[in-house]
Amino acid sequence: MDTKLLELLVCPVTKGPLDYDREKQELISRSARLAYPIRDGLPVMLESEARTLTDEEVGL
Repeated sequence: MDTKLLELLVCPVTKGPLDYDREKQELISRSARLAYPIRDGLPVMLESEARTLTDEEVGL
């Protein structure tokens, strides 16, 4: 994931920052409790494509 692109992207739901999970190839929005997939190097920033984070993943 390009670090410059990551700096520009925000969660489409909360407009908050995203964390990159290299292992799972996801962009994490802790405030929205969503993980957006990265497919073929491109982030899929659609709420309908995101998976919900568990309490453990959010850090609660």
